[in-house]
Amino acid sequence: MPSPFKTQQTAPLADKRPVSDTRHGITRTDDYAWLRADNWQEVFKDTSVLDADIRAHLEAENAYQDALMADTKDLQKVLFEEMKGRIKEDDSAVPSPDGPWAYGSSYKKGGQQPRFERMPRDKTAEALRDQRTIILDGDEEAEGKAYFRISAADHSPDHSKLLWGYDDKGSEFFRLRVRDLETLADSDDDIADTVGGGVWDAACEGVFYAKLDANHRPSKLYYHKLGTQQSEDRLIFEEPDAGFFMGAGGSRLNDFVYINIHDHETSEYLLLRADDPLAAPVLVAKRETGVEYEMDSGGDVFFILTNADGAKDFKIMTAPVDAPQKENWTELVAHKPGRLILSVQAYANFVVWLERENGLPRIVVKDRASGEEHAIAFEEEAYSLGLAGSYEYDTDVIRFSYSSMTTPSQVFDYDMRTRERALLKTQEVPSGHDPDDYVTRRILAPSHDGAQVPVTLLHRKDTPLDGSAPCLLYGYGSYGISIPASFNTNCLSLADRGFVYAIAHIRGGKDKGFAWYEDGKRAAKQNTFKDFVAVARHLAAEKYTSADRIVAQGGSAGGMLMGAVANMAPDAFGGIIAEVAFVDVLNTMLDDTLPLTPPEWPEWGNPIASPDDYRTIAAYSPYDNVTKAAYPSILAVAGLTDPRVTYWEPAKWIAKLRALNPEAGPFLLQTHMDSGHGGASGRFSRLEEIAFGYAFALKVTGSAGQ
Repeated sequence: MPSPFKTQQTAPLADKRPVSDTRHGITRTDDYAWLRADNWQEVFKDTSVLDADIRAHLEAENAYQDALMADTKDLQKVLFEEMKGRIKEDDSAVPSPDGPWAYGSSYKKGGQQPRFERMPRDKTAEALRDQRTIILDGDEEAEGKAYFRISAADHSPDHSKLLWGYDDKGSEFFRLRVRDLETLADSDDDIADTVGGGVWDAACEGVFYAKLDANHRPSKLYYHKLGTQQSEDRLIFEEPDAGFFMGAGGSRLNDFVYINIHDHETSEYLLLRADDPLAAPVLVAKRETGVEYEMDSGGDVFFILTNADGAKDFKIMTAPVDAPQKENWTELVAHKPGRLILSVQAYANFVVWLERENGLPRIVVKDRASGEEHAIAFEEEAYSLGLAGSYEYDTDVIRFSYSSMTTPSQVFDYDMRTRERALLKTQEVPSGHDPDDYVTRRILAPSHDGAQVPVTLLHRKDTPLDGSAPCLLYGYGSYGISIPASFNTNCLSLADRGFVYAIAHIRGGKDKGFAWYEDGKRAAKQNTFKDFVAVARHLAAEKYTSADRIVAQGGSAGGMLMGAVANMAPDAFGGIIAEVAFVDVLNTMLDDTLPLTPPEWPEWGNPIASPDDYRTIAAYSPYDNVTKAAYPSILAVAGLTDPRVTYWEPAKWIAKLRALNPEAGPFLLQTHMDSGHGGASGRFSRLEEIAFGYAFALKVTGSAGQ
């Protein structure tokens, strides 16, 4: 297929300024290391200090991609209006009861940001509309800001105050404020450089929060007493190991504050009594490499979800509240290989957990008195199930959500005692949606070693499956994250234009249990990439599409996947979209000053300390393995203030691809100069970004005129 990209504008060629590095007797030369700003910490907080040469290059790349995509401007507008038309603009969440109030969120027509609200409990829908109070208006707070994101809006246990957080740079240095829920005025309390949320003490006189250091790592837990300056805050706990994340959480009973320390394979909890905020934290179980646990307070006992003692797919234990140490743990729900327990919640009369078996989720409810169990499940071939639970502890009613690729999201209240479910809300699609017009399927694709990779498909009933249909193939495959088969109104714009929309549930996620994750990390990471290529080839072989009509898409670690498969099998794809792409894996894992590097070593390996890890990462790191090849068209997206995947990773990757392959591609780089990892913060601005990516997919496959 001839290239659909035509422009008179010359592609930017980045200067080569070689920098050599020798590790474990191996010397590598990086021609584009200069694109990494030495003052990146300052840039996260003030983009005006970015080096002039770097800014000039990024702006040249933006101008180039803008020129190549200029003929899709009208298409982007059409796609945006379609996707916007499927959103109920003045949508609202079902309020969740807590004591005398119910708390919820909504959007106003045309609004970009959510509004948080509360209303008297147990009123009719008509009365709620009249009696609700907007306690935080995101649109008002965002006014005049290029970027704005609310991270939290947590009411105090006595319902008198609201702790809320925001980021107005995209760098995820969140600021916390405290609002009086009677006057709706913010106090003078102003807490900077946090992870975005906090936990109230029992008396509602102060909050616990984790503070980020200069390298964007949460290593210190502070207690802030209301009415004081942040400089006076009390240091409660400090985690000295830069390889671990640290955060705080609260219990449903408001009796404990959990200090959670973890990396991607090991965890440790310390406990604080919420009514004694300055007491020394109590250790639950000392960290052991590879052992994870999390806990929820159940009055006289803790319920503990753990993989200890070889329980690879997790089991549930209990421990006395006054003696929660590991030697006092007692098994409640045994480990069952292949049944992955994802989360557990405790209530006065029941304990509830979410599990996944054979790729499908279900909710299990256990009566604490009788021990009787029952499950909540659905019959579709592929679906998504979410357990929202409840604010309240002494309740028999929990909330959950359900959807599938064809079924709009539904929200239910479920009475655990009577086993009755009440449908509270079905997602509205204002422009119309008929599930019968679409087909969703779960198929299996054989990988290189015989592993059967699940694939979720969505397409219109009338889409010809003779190899002519274009396909967008999405993948992630890292950190044990599973991609749900949930309803997504945006992808209908592709399905309605004849696309097959596919999700590859590759190794590195937990879609088929914990072993599926382990078989796609560190030394086994190549399985992730080979699975994705195998899915692409299977879809073509089975005539769902053809190789030159497949556009692969992934973001963050999924962007690393995109870079790896581009090197491994460029002939398997007609185009690739790599968003905030983690493509410079080796250099990043060698730079222990970057925010996420030490905590990421358990996932990828530590190439500083281990020659084997160095060679493993060097063998697949997308940037290091770019060669001269017939690469397909590639769109890379970056955020200048992104602390997770720094902007220079995709910038370096595109520069190297273009230098080695001037006749291939083309290679496009779009850098958002005023946002970070999550892209635009407003709901409609985000739709514009999705429309841009979809326009690229349509153009690459020759479908832009549809």
